[in-house]
Amino acid sequence: MREFLVEITTTVPEGTPAAEVDRRRAAEAVRARELAAAGRLARLWRPVGELRSIGVWWAADEDELREEVLGSLPLRPWMTLTVTALESHPNDPARP
Repeated sequence: MREFLVEITTTVPEGTPAAEVDRRRAAEAVRARELAAAGRLARLWRPVGELRSIGVWWAADEDELREEVLGSLPLRPWMTLTVTALESHPNDPARP
């Protein structure tokens, strides 16, 4: 499994009914918990004052990440993604 840094900006299409937004957001929370339990979502942050998320995700490769992991998110059709593959740095204090 590889580690990826993913920046997500979600833009709700104009005219989308509030009930649809609420339904998708609730389903998104459930799916995020499922992905975390499955070891696919390691961490997730929201920068202060911004409507975007930054997370650390796990997948076999970027295709799997985009198609099977992030593609399973209910809000995915409204998301813009920036994906960066990560590798351990020799000076990482957490490195064994």
